[in-house]
Amino acid sequence: MLRTCALAVFVSLGIAGATVSLHAQATANLSSQGYYADPEVRVFDHQYWIYPTRSVSADDPAIGQPTFNAQQAELRKQHVIHEDYLLQTGLDAFSTPDLVHWTKHNSVLSVKNVAWAAYAIWAPSAIHLNGKYYLFFAANDIQKTDTFDGGIGVAMSDKPGGPFVDAIGKPLIGNFQHGAQPIDPMVYQDDDGSIYLYYGGQGHCVVAKLSKDLKHVIPMPDGEFYKEITPEHYVEGPFMIKRNGTYYFMWSEGDWGGSDYGVAYAKSNSPIGPFTPAGKILQTDPAIAKGPGHHSVLHIPNSDDWYIVYHRHPLDSTGISKRVIAIDKMVFDKDGNIEPIVMTKDGPGIRILTKTR
Repeated sequence: MLRTCALAVFVSLGIAGATVSLHAQATANLSSQGYYADPEVRVFDHQYWIYPTRSVSADDPAIGQPTFNAQQAELRKQHVIHEDYLLQTGLDAFSTPDLVHWTKHNSVLSVKNVAWAAYAIWAPSAIHLNGKYYLFFAANDIQKTDTFDGGIGVAMSDKPGGPFVDAIGKPLIGNFQHGAQPIDPMVYQDDDGSIYLYYGGQGHCVVAKLSKDLKHVIPMPDGEFYKEITPEHYVEGPFMIKRNGTYYFMWSEGDWGGSDYGVAYAKSNSPIGPFTPAGKILQTDPAIAKGPGHHSVLHIPNSDDWYIVYHRHPLDSTGISKRVIAIDKMVFDKDGNIEPIVMTKDGPGIRILTKTR
């Protein structure tokens, strides 16, 4: 684990219309990159990529605002629960070859490229398919069905660093199913090529099957389009992995702004359940950080090495939006259970991503 002082290096570049910032730091954790939450980690183009939510607040806005179209301007007038949500009008990304030297890609997605989205751009999930990169995201924080446009959208790009542009001109999922608020999407491709979308807020989680072009929800073998898979204590942030033939369905529970926030999981032999609860694996450590959750999982290709990527509140932070990204090891025991995550200050250190054919 690296213990040297962070290097004071910051360079801004203009690449294909996007602003890219190069950072060097001494640890794998991303607290020095600013306030971000809900990180999803992927391996694209021989690099690690993290797509998070901008965790900005009205008293310390981190980014400027785009120009809004008439529809977006009207949406911003008629509905907002939290003032901070109005600042969340796009998504940034981070890339690295080694988990330590990070490149920040500003505004890989902006509402200027999604005409129906106006604010509360949250919790992206990415996939590379059909020669394109797709980014799923939540927008507008709809609170009930048929109030106004909002929900889960999908955008596409030729590059993992964007810019991502709306792929279908409307929300992919724009209403409630089984009580699940359409937020926090997670796209998962199984070994047989089937693609599933896990999502849900307000205490309910749903899985849907997607078409090969990712633009439609299609029926499952039993004819059902949306299947509720809500475990006990579920709040938000679903994530799915598969290891040695077992599916691990993971989620966040507790108050997203409180110290009881954490990650739990369940196991199954099917991507759509039923799932057997297996316990809570990530929670507050009063010596490191509080309220860790809304995670994703990194599997190092061609290995059995795993890492959890999540957000947490620093011990000295005040305000629910003061969240930073952290990375720590995720270990399985001999029975295939996930051991409790040991949070660390600096993360796992350098892990160079080996290129594969």
